[in-house]
Amino acid sequence: MNYRYFILIYLLVTGSVKAQTVAPKREFRGVWIATVENIDWPHKPAETTEQQQAELLAILNAHQATGINAIILQVRPTADAFYAKSREPWSKYLTGKQGQAPAPLYDPLSFAINAAHERGMELHAWFNPYRATKDSNFSSLSPHHITNIRPEWFFIYGGQKLFDPGIPEVREYIVKVILDVVDNYDVDGIHLDDYFYPYHIAGQQIHDQQTFAKYGAGFTDINDWRRNNVNLLVKMLADSIHQHNPRIKFGMSPSGVWANKYQNPEGSDTHGGDSYYELYADSKNWVKEGWVDYINPQLYRPLNDRLVPFNVMVNWWSEHTYGRHLYIGQAPYRIIENKLPGFKIPSQLPQQISYLRKNARVQGSVYFSSNSLISNPLGFTDSLKNNFYHYPALPPVMLWRDSIAPNAPRQPIAKVDSGKILLTWQEPIIAKDNEPVYGYVIYRFDENAFINTDNPKYIIHIQYSQQCTYEDKTAIKGNTYRYVITSIDRLKNESEHSEIVDVRVP
Repeated sequence: MNYRYFILIYLLVTGSVKAQTVAPKREFRGVWIATVENIDWPHKPAETTEQQQAELLAILNAHQATGINAIILQVRPTADAFYAKSREPWSKYLTGKQGQAPAPLYDPLSFAINAAHERGMELHAWFNPYRATKDSNFSSLSPHHITNIRPEWFFIYGGQKLFDPGIPEVREYIVKVILDVVDNYDVDGIHLDDYFYPYHIAGQQIHDQQTFAKYGAGFTDINDWRRNNVNLLVKMLADSIHQHNPRIKFGMSPSGVWANKYQNPEGSDTHGGDSYYELYADSKNWVKEGWVDYINPQLYRPLNDRLVPFNVMVNWWSEHTYGRHLYIGQAPYRIIENKLPGFKIPSQLPQQISYLRKNARVQGSVYFSSNSLISNPLGFTDSLKNNFYHYPALPPVMLWRDSIAPNAPRQPIAKVDSGKILLTWQEPIIAKDNEPVYGYVIYRFDENAFINTDNPKYIIHIQYSQQCTYEDKTAIKGNTYRYVITSIDRLKNESEHSEIVDVRVP
């Protein structure tokens, strides 16, 4: 290694070189859009359909401009629905009254999927599995809400009604709810968050002793039984989702700490709330067993935090991926929240991204939440747009789901029309697995440039459609360009590039 190499490494480690010089071509860049309590969308319930749609399109446009390539949309906040093909009532956060349809009628999930895909972004449907209400105003619930149909399935904790995870029929019901979306919508992923058994509230007790007495055969410890109940649901979901559609990704977003080392020798060297003992969610086991395609722990603390250091948690999770994807939940909302001083340092979140990118077992980030990211706190969103996400990225491939790439597009043609370049091509020969092409990636190079499709700086367009045309409106008069096109399948495996087509803009 020469001296210049060591200088470059030093600059990268210290952050003195812009992130775009080492930006990966494959990276999951997600954002949560929370609908519960109208955190992100809709701005308020009872908006008109036109207002809701315009607002969502503005949100997606903002994230597209930032470089986000995956939307995680909350579609079932409280055993109710943001989608039409549901066995549960319409959400009150959509229309102001649970069970009331949007007017004029439309399907928000279908609308969101189409809009995201048109912008080259995946859409993952986000479910809260066990939360049935967000408050104790039970009289406002729809008569068709599951708490009114099957009241014996629920216990009350913290003023909320929660599904009892120990009841087999509850687990079967939740699987059916999620399969309604798997079977009827063109989603890219199914996503569950951290709410399983409830977070501890002093002086409160989970009232599931009768359930344990009825269904706890083989367990002497109610805590082990509770963990097993959650494991049973996760495995049922994994098996069912992938049986119905093996191309849909299944991901979980647990709380950041699986267990602290002082609680469990396999845990992290931290002192924070945990998922294993408090929530009965054995998140490490889900990855180890291969039930999930990605794990997305919520690491909402600063680097070198006194109790739960971000860097310590990243290292711990990266050592427990078991070959699955690891996306890190990051917290621009903390900048606005003003509770942890570390997030008031403008370099905090950029340094976190730099830290992630040095770890080969981390494949990306997801940000909580949409409004926080759009508000650009301390210029963080600008740093994504101008540095870290300056160039496009494809989502990372999941070779255990699909390892066969499509064939290359054929016979590309480039024509100049009114200063714009119109590219056309023919669809490729069908792939070995007979899977149809899902979309295309367009690369542009300068005259006589070496063709290198591994570098994302040459990507000018990613499209999730089978349309075999693209119009380059950014070509400069007098320049000569070289174009190549690749095919991608549903899980974003990419083909070899097409033949090179050269064109000069007069």
